[in-house]
Amino acid sequence: MFDITRYADASQSIIDAGRFLYQNGWSPATSSNYSARIDEQHIAITVSGKHKGALTNADVMVVNLAGEPVQSSCRSSAETLLHTVIYDLFSDIGAVLHTHSMPATVLSRWLEGENELCLTDYELQKAFPGYESHESQLVIPIFENTQDIEALAAETKAYFNQNPDLPGYLIRGHGLYTWGKTMADCLRHVEAFEFLLQCELEMKRLP
Repeated sequence: MFDITRYADASQSIIDAGRFLYQNGWSPATSSNYSARIDEQHIAITVSGKHKGALTNADVMVVNLAGEPVQSSCRSSAETLLHTVIYDLFSDIGAVLHTHSMPATVLSRWLEGENELCLTDYELQKAFPGYESHESQLVIPIFENTQDIEALAAETKAYFNQNPDLPGYLIRGHGLYTWGKTMADCLRHVEAFEFLLQCELEMKRLP
């Protein structure tokens, strides 16, 4: 059983995040999925196929950390396990956001054959915990897109178990995943990532 008040707070934070991310063009149409922790065993997560700029409480459901619905007949995002592995790995994480922006999609495809994007000399790297200087290196792993979410979840879990300090990753041709202790932290990470990815994309276009 989960606390209904904590569920309501988590649901509202997801709804508000959806409006912000849609308005910035990072979650077009029915793409993307968002979640927020309720307690040690439950998260609130978006229902599959909903427009993220017009979410309501009916569009946010509860699942356990195995990705199973709790007191709901709705179907959660097909990528639910990509969320639950992060909550399972990091007990202090309170929100996970997955967006489908143009820079994340195009840049990850442009980097075909490469399994990471390494950034340095950007002042905005300091938006992430543990990155105190533009001289640090921010590594963004890139995983191959697949419909086998269970396998991808296992791959990401193994990777971040070994690299716990990295704040997010890309799925090639698909989008960005990032997380934070609070929804506000997570939204800051999305905004910083999107700026950095846009910068990298613009750099590629320069002669």
